[in-house]
Amino acid sequence: MVVVLCVVALVVVVITNNNVRAKTDSAIFTELKDVPRTKVAIIFGAGINGDQPSRYLKDRLDAGISLYKNHKVDKILLSGDNGRDEYDELSVMKLYCQKNGIDTAKIYIDYAGFDSYSTMYRAKYIFNVDTAILVSQKYHLNRCVYLGDKLGIKSFGYSADRGAYPGYKYYAFREKLSVTKAVLDIMRNRKPKYLGKQVDVNGKSNYTKE
Repeated sequence: MVVVLCVVALVVVVITNNNVRAKTDSAIFTELKDVPRTKVAIIFGAGINGDQPSRYLKDRLDAGISLYKNHKVDKILLSGDNGRDEYDELSVMKLYCQKNGIDTAKIYIDYAGFDSYSTMYRAKYIFNVDTAILVSQKYHLNRCVYLGDKLGIKSFGYSADRGAYPGYKYYAFREKLSVTKAVLDIMRNRKPKYLGKQVDVNGKSNYTKE
């Protein structure tokens, strides 16, 4: 019985991953020149080392900054984990963008993007995003684009891969399970842990902490 359940689970993971890739690969870009212009880029958090972004996060931020400076987007939505006083991922992300030339009035902060599903759900229902470029490493983008499209955001992915990363193979493997979970989250219409008041990226309010 255990073997049968394991086989069924494996089949489900393979099918969901193949379906998600088939639906999203064409919306993911590796070259800046190919990325369509939209209003907002969403940059996903990826950990910090003290007061500095991790290697993964730095490359995501650099990719988002490049989109902004090349007029592919007008605004940046930073989303990450800020759930503990001793771990302030969003402040590190915001400061990095400011130091690299992003107009502070164009930066929006999602302090409760605890996972990719929460980030995309909150982008739609808290920040009123309807179209966006999603910025992350390639292994992560199929899931993000899938979630965005299913939640009502026309989504494109821009790969932030800039060479080899520590632990990349492990994260890419774990992502296969996360993709299946994302499909299940959509099916059951999961609500994020926090929602809070709206901060419309189409208006003038930013830096609002809930």
